[in-house]
Amino acid sequence: MSLDLSILNYEFMQRALISALVVGLCAPAVGVFLVQKRLALIGDGLGHIALTGVAVGFLTSTSPMWTTLAVTIAASIVMELLRSHSKTSGDVALAMMFYGGIAGGVYLTGLAADKGVANLQQYLFGSLLTTGWTEVWTVVGGGAAVALLMLVLRPWMSAICADEQYARVAGLPVAGLNLLLLMTTAVTVSVSMRAVGLLLVSALLVIPVVTVQQFTRSLKATMFGGMAAGFLIAGAGIITSAVQDVPPGATIVLIGVACFVVTATAAAIVHRLRRTWRRHPPPEGEPLEVELPSKA
Repeated sequence: MSLDLSILNYEFMQRALISALVVGLCAPAVGVFLVQKRLALIGDGLGHIALTGVAVGFLTSTSPMWTTLAVTIAASIVMELLRSHSKTSGDVALAMMFYGGIAGGVYLTGLAADKGVANLQQYLFGSLLTTGWTEVWTVVGGGAAVALLMLVLRPWMSAICADEQYARVAGLPVAGLNLLLLMTTAVTVSVSMRAVGLLLVSALLVIPVVTVQQFTRSLKATMFGGMAAGFLIAGAGIITSAVQDVPPGATIVLIGVACFVVTATAAAIVHRLRRTWRRHPPPEGEPLEVELPSKA
């Protein structure tokens, strides 16, 4: 325990921990709606598109976080327009994002071969321990904006997740809310790439949500439970990675997967016990045997 506390005395650990905790809070706030709308892989799609954004940053000698933010937001808008205003289905649009994002990233990386492409790995797999305070405050600002927006819009987002047709009849701007959801996902991917990396970014969007979903019965409980789980998983991942000197992004994801496996196993056992109890209830009408104290 003293070792963990001593690690937190280092400034780079403080920066990493703050960034990871913010990402752990904001990612599930968006992910809960993606899971409900069966768009859990959208984070992967935008993560591949973000590779193009990072390469644009290297090519233009600007901050990759800002170029990634611009590229992913533009891609989310294009995807929603394709999904809602053309014959292209959502999964086909997502596939185009996968292929186009990887191809664009590789192509632009080749053009920027002499402009720091060696740093690409820290964006692919995360590199929280090398972030500066400017990046930290960018992550904090973006993450706080995403979490606050999702909390404020939770009733409307819940409505379009439950039944888009009913929400449209009720007068909600369904198209605008769907577009906003994808745009906030793009922001989350951009601010999360230094925490877990572009190749693992969808993990924090999905894993905390599906972990607490094993025991929750409402979208509200799932949302707040997922945010709490993401907060704890991210914090535990940073501490563990620092103690064992291993990559923080992979550590966070592995801890999240382990938590999901444990909760899913526990939920399956509880479900089986309940089903067995319902099929074979105790016999009714039989008096209980009570052992009375003997008289002296």
